[in-house]
Amino acid sequence: MTATVGEYNVAVVGAGTAGCYAAATLADAGYETVVVERKTAEEAGHIACGDALKGASTFPDAIPRSRLEPAFTNTGVDHGRFEIPKLETEVDIPVPGELAVIDRMEYGRQLIGGAEDAGADFHYDTVVQDVVQENGRVEGLQAVQEGDSARYDVDLVVDAAGALSILQDKADFSGSSFDTNVTYSQFCSAYREIVHVDEPVEWSDALVFKPTERAAGYLWYFPRTETEINAGLGFQMTEEPMQLVDDLKADLRKRPEFEGAEVEDKLGAALPTRRPYDSAVAPGFVAVGDAAGHVNPTTGGGIAGAAYAGTYAGEQAVGALDDGAVDEHALWAYNSRVMDHFGARYAALDVYNIFTTAYDVDDLMGLLAALPVGKLSEALYSGSTDLGWWLKAKTAVKSLGHWGTIYDLYQTKSVADRLLDHYEDYPDSPEEFDAWQADRDALMQEVYEITGADAKY
Repeated sequence: MTATVGEYNVAVVGAGTAGCYAAATLADAGYETVVVERKTAEEAGHIACGDALKGASTFPDAIPRSRLEPAFTNTGVDHGRFEIPKLETEVDIPVPGELAVIDRMEYGRQLIGGAEDAGADFHYDTVVQDVVQENGRVEGLQAVQEGDSARYDVDLVVDAAGALSILQDKADFSGSSFDTNVTYSQFCSAYREIVHVDEPVEWSDALVFKPTERAAGYLWYFPRTETEINAGLGFQMTEEPMQLVDDLKADLRKRPEFEGAEVEDKLGAALPTRRPYDSAVAPGFVAVGDAAGHVNPTTGGGIAGAAYAGTYAGEQAVGALDDGAVDEHALWAYNSRVMDHFGARYAALDVYNIFTTAYDVDDLMGLLAALPVGKLSEALYSGSTDLGWWLKAKTAVKSLGHWGTIYDLYQTKSVADRLLDHYEDYPDSPEEFDAWQADRDALMQEVYEITGADAKY
């Protein structure tokens, strides 16, 4: 027997950043909102993450900054450090704006508390198995709650269920613009450990990155404190799988600062390293955060995008619910706000992600060591930079042996800039969407032709 659970206007699936911001926004506006979370109350908020939080001072007010601050454990980080072992060098790149490394579990608990303060209910130990859909409109969820069948009949479902969300597999979006061009190959598989060392690391003011020895992967070392490090690695799912646990352990053993270290926590996850969904709305349904590709594809940073996406979705949903319609047109402006704020930039950055798949890692690392760090920082965080600097004589001499790659990068950059402009003209309605997509796809074809990379979408 299936029981209908409560009287709710909105069901949010997932108690992560995007889900909590969406729930807080909707509940604060007076709508009965429930957050459905598969983990227990004790485990909710425990999420695999690099723990780096950028720009929290400008996060939306749906959950006040004061709620998040107890999770900030290291606010002294001001640059990224790229280690290049084969060249026995490292490159320090400034990180613009505020940056903190956090205790992710404490951050997760504070998010939940903030959404509860706004009036949202939380149902833990609840696993969604299907969506309820009628005539193309999502009208609810089928779930198992603490072992019993449960049904949520709601006006709107917010999908904050993370990468490769099961909700999107279950729903039929054929009558809407919702992006279904999604495959596992557009995602990254990652694993991280929280490692305690006895002596302070000398790089406690940096986010440390390095390439892995095999597969198209990367390692990171992010200092929560001087003696507590978030150490992890990941690889693009298009590549030969890595042995994540063993490969991380092998690298830790090579680093003298981790001699005698103790592992305090272990966790793995998948994350999107792709452009934002072209459209994340359908009748009665909106996707946010990782479930909509709202992650910087070059750094894996997704907390900021999730906070804004959750808030924008919540605000658009409030207007739609006030008007008594949650169809695609009523929710569409959410897509536009995402693209206007960060989606266009992330889509342009995805071009550089595609670029890296077509070149040898040693060539890329050699090029990285030769390029001006200010321009690298600008490119990583803005989606565009003046690559004309990179072709000046001084850089050309340092980049001997990489000129072909530099030329390809210069051409790729020109297409990325045009793509950024195209995303800034995101359509105002679903009626203009197909034409916009066709023009975007033509630009992407140029990227594949320049780089020789396999088509990602």
